[in-house]
Amino acid sequence: MSQNSTVPSRTVHAVQHGDDVDAQSLRKAFGKFATGVTVVTCQGQDGTPHGATVNAFTAVSLDPPLAQVTLIRGNKASEYLADRPFAINIMAEDQLSTCLNFAGKPSKEPVKWRCEGEIPVLEGNAATLECQPWRVYDGGDHLIVIGEVVALEVNNVDPLLFISGKFHHAASLHGGAPWEASGDSIAHGWFEGSTSFKAF
Repeated sequence: MSQNSTVPSRTVHAVQHGDDVDAQSLRKAFGKFATGVTVVTCQGQDGTPHGATVNAFTAVSLDPPLAQVTLIRGNKASEYLADRPFAINIMAEDQLSTCLNFAGKPSKEPVKWRCEGEIPVLEGNAATLECQPWRVYDGGDHLIVIGEVVALEVNNVDPLLFISGKFHHAASLHGGAPWEASGDSIAHGWFEGSTSFKAF
């Protein structure tokens, strides 16, 4: 590599294998994957709304429309999701206090809810997915909860981001041009129409 290269050097801070893998290092590794932030909301048996801040959210399927969240076992919200409808509230960048409220740091301002039917929903989200229960799987110290999306709302605001244990705002686009559809879309994917591929 030339001396004029602008590629920054990288220092490896931890290398672990097998039984040496510890929870703290694993958490740091997971944290390097940038995510959005959601608050999962549902009703308790008495109709009281509950919520939990969750960044382990995954889009699963378009047909049927499925989304997944992963919640810590013992979380109040996780106790209700096996057989109860719920909402995945994708947080907007100005909803930090709401995120912290449902992570155990009560907000100074009242939380803004709306509840039309069985699913309590937060106000001001970047997007909202209302779900009916689909499947719950064992995820070790977490529960993997998949819901079928039955209603959604998308707002023209940037989402809140979470990286390495800290909240971030969305920044400018980085390299190249964005595309309209997902790169792995059947109709618009990178490999559409291809019958053979050249090796790299």
